[in-house]
Amino acid sequence: LELLANMAESESLETVTEHERILQEIESTDTACVGPTLRSVYDDQPNAHKRFMEKLDARIRNHDREIEKMCNFHHQGFVDAITELLKVRADAEKLMVQRTVVGFTLFDLPLCKVTAQTEEVIRCRIQQRNMATTVEKLQLCIPGEMMRTGKLMTDMILFLFRYYSALKTMEQLENIYIPRVSQYRFCQIMAETLPKLREEIKEISMSDLKDFLESIRKHSDKIGETAMRQVGFCFVLNVAVSKPKATDEEEMDEEVASSRNVLLTFVGFLFKVLTAQDLVDFSPVYRCLHIYTVLGDRETFENYYRKQRKKQARLVLQPQSNMHETVEGYRKYFNQIVGFFVVEDHILHATQGLVTRAFTDELWNMALSKIIAVLRTHSSYCSDPDLVLELKNLIVIFADTLQGYGFPVNRLFDLLFEVRDQYNETLLKKWALVFRDIFEQDNYSPIPVENEEEYKSVVSRFPFHDAEIEKQQFPKKLPMSQSVPQIYAQVKEFIYASLKFSESLHRSSTEIDDMLRKSTNLLLTRTLSSCLQNLIKKPHIGLTELVQIIINTTHLEHACKYLEDFITNITNVSPETVHTTRLYGLSTFKDARHAAEGEIYTKLNQKIDEFIQLADYEWGMSESDGRASGYLMDLINFLRSTFQVFTHLPGKVAQTACMSACKHLATSLMQMLLDTELKQISMGAIQQFNLDVMQCELFASSEPVPGFQGDTLQLAFIDLRQLLDLFMVWDWSTYLADYGQPTSKYLRVNPSTALALLEKMKDTSKKNNIFSQFRKNDRDKQKLIETVVKQLRSLVNGMSQHS
Repeated sequence: LELLANMAESESLETVTEHERILQEIESTDTACVGPTLRSVYDDQPNAHKRFMEKLDARIRNHDREIEKMCNFHHQGFVDAITELLKVRADAEKLMVQRTVVGFTLFDLPLCKVTAQTEEVIRCRIQQRNMATTVEKLQLCIPGEMMRTGKLMTDMILFLFRYYSALKTMEQLENIYIPRVSQYRFCQIMAETLPKLREEIKEISMSDLKDFLESIRKHSDKIGETAMRQVGFCFVLNVAVSKPKATDEEEMDEEVASSRNVLLTFVGFLFKVLTAQDLVDFSPVYRCLHIYTVLGDRETFENYYRKQRKKQARLVLQPQSNMHETVEGYRKYFNQIVGFFVVEDHILHATQGLVTRAFTDELWNMALSKIIAVLRTHSSYCSDPDLVLELKNLIVIFADTLQGYGFPVNRLFDLLFEVRDQYNETLLKKWALVFRDIFEQDNYSPIPVENEEEYKSVVSRFPFHDAEIEKQQFPKKLPMSQSVPQIYAQVKEFIYASLKFSESLHRSSTEIDDMLRKSTNLLLTRTLSSCLQNLIKKPHIGLTELVQIIINTTHLEHACKYLEDFITNITNVSPETVHTTRLYGLSTFKDARHAAEGEIYTKLNQKIDEFIQLADYEWGMSESDGRASGYLMDLINFLRSTFQVFTHLPGKVAQTACMSACKHLATSLMQMLLDTELKQISMGAIQQFNLDVMQCELFASSEPVPGFQGDTLQLAFIDLRQLLDLFMVWDWSTYLADYGQPTSKYLRVNPSTALALLEKMKDTSKKNNIFSQFRKNDRDKQKLIETVVKQLRSLVNGMSQHS
């Protein structure tokens, strides 16, 4: 119904326009041609003649008002003329009386006086004849109807307001009337005055043109605002029509879409018609153009107009320094430019040759280069994605508006791809802060759900499916922490925000899909990955948090395929389409997970080092305490509790962490024995140290992390075990005899290590030393020890020479 109403209104407008044309023909053609013109009224639509008669009556009333206005204007002149005629009638009556007196006098005067009176009469007759001739010549100069209404004098007085009519009248005077009476002096004076009047008319019309140019400079903003507002209305409707569909249920019926497109076209046409000439009076331009054309100086006027408009174009294209701070700055800039070119387009079509298409194209190309440079510079200052999005919408409306007036705007849409990159950068910065806040507020604990409602709330925000957890009774816990569904939801929000820029860019669904996937890849591989890496490196993130981060990244990695489906539903482009960009979230979360795993190994080793620093051995003790050191038991308890948390990690990660911790513990203990600052070690200290290593071996054999085969974990302490066994048993003969053999009992004991430790057990003061006892009890054994030392040194020297 709305469309039919609009169509009816359009037909009514066409009928009114046709009646206007018929009335103009009646007014401007001869009476002989009126009949066919009036017949067309009755040949038109039914009842059209009634509307025409109403229009004709209105036109007659307008003419009556004009006539009345003209009569009122010339009334005083007419009254003055009648007054003069009355004075002439009084003089004529006096003349008749005098004539009668003279007639009677002639009978009474002598002949001489009669002759004198006769000569006087002849002189009067000559004067009368001259007056009659003058009146006749004046009547030739001025048409009768103009003399009756005083129109000629009025045109000459009001030539400032009716330039074109005054010029036509002067042309008639100069070419037709003045030549007929050129012998009279007043005609010569009029002929000399006419060129001056023409120059005055040119100056006055040029002054009006300058006023017009000044006013149009001020009104360009309003003209452009109106034009862009009208196109913006169509832009909003067009977005509603062409917006990508999220699901099949939201598809629009084809007939409804077609009707809306027709409505958009019709509304756009109406808006374009109502733009420039409704807001600006172009009559100064038309008047000046006609005057200069009539005077044969049209080229001067055209050059002046084009030069002034070029200057105004350069002024319009100069942006404000703070234009990038608000969208209003951009809007005002675009409004001025649109207003300028809307005016030029109107002048191009409303005049013949004042401006040409080549001239407007030259102006537009110059303007387009400047506009692109300005937008490229100022958009780079924008840090707010909402402002960049509004700028994009303004550029689209700006381009569509000027494209509707025939100006090419492809370069503007190419610029939008640069603006899109800037928009994506601002989005990435914004979402980096969002991700950072989410990570800071997370408690890095599994999500507790008390009932079915809470469970559905989490599942609705994040695609989580686990059959075993679903079977569990409430309350229960989901493996990921609260940041996982929040991150997933924010990635979808980012995709929506990125999609907003792709709307109305006149791009295909495939191109939009490609844009979304590329921007999403940047979000995952750069922004989210960087946030995860920074999070992992933060000092307050402990082992428990790192474990939870690994679990979180695993679930986010699995959710990437749902993001692919989400983009597919938005753009309706299948992921199987050729050249479709894939999401790189898998590599992002794998890298983050590997970084978290490495950080776990590092933090475990740091924690082990902290416990090792608490070790306080009495290296000169005579015998051991019979129980392991307290620092080592605390360390083992810490490792047990830590590895219990690792049960939620993938098996290989937990096993690697456990093996790395045991190797680092064994290495740290070995370094403690071989520390160069440690100069002396007693056998009692060796025994105490052996008890601690035994506790480490018991811990390794207790399978703190499942999945190890056999004694794999105990092998981390094999070097320590063989070294301590060698000293505890004092089995040097076996060591030296089997050295280098694959089946050696002490295969993992390096000669340099054994020599270094043996040197620490030897007291240079020869007091309270095990060797001093050997010398007392068994000097042969002492010689054997010295022999062992020599042999170890020779082995060490041999190894160094061989290397």
